Amino acid sequence: MDYELRTIPGCPNSGPALELFRQALAAEGRDAGDLLVREVTSEAEAEALNFHGSPSFIVNGQDLFPALSAPALSCRVYASEDTMARLPSTGLLRAAVRGSAAEA
Repeated sequence: MDYELRTIPGCPNSGPALELFRQALAAEGRDAGDLLVREVTSEAEAEALNFHGSPSFIVNGQDLFPALSAPALSCRVYASEDTMARLPSTGLLRAAVRGSAAEA
């Protein structure tokens, strides 16, 4: 499986997102050493990648948290239990990683 974290330049959530993704992959028995970080630097690239903001968690080219919004070179928020957050919860990310394995 291919794992990718997509971010934008200067995203303050990039470091915490990378650590969260590594932890979630490890907790689900996946090799986090295969995790690639890709910096999206233009609106054209965001459109081509169907990128919906930074950070985005990708498995085999598919966003683990599909968005209905238009692709954009922007920050991203995630729904949490009762609010919006800069990162998904560990539980939600682990469930998404588990779901991606079931689809593979």
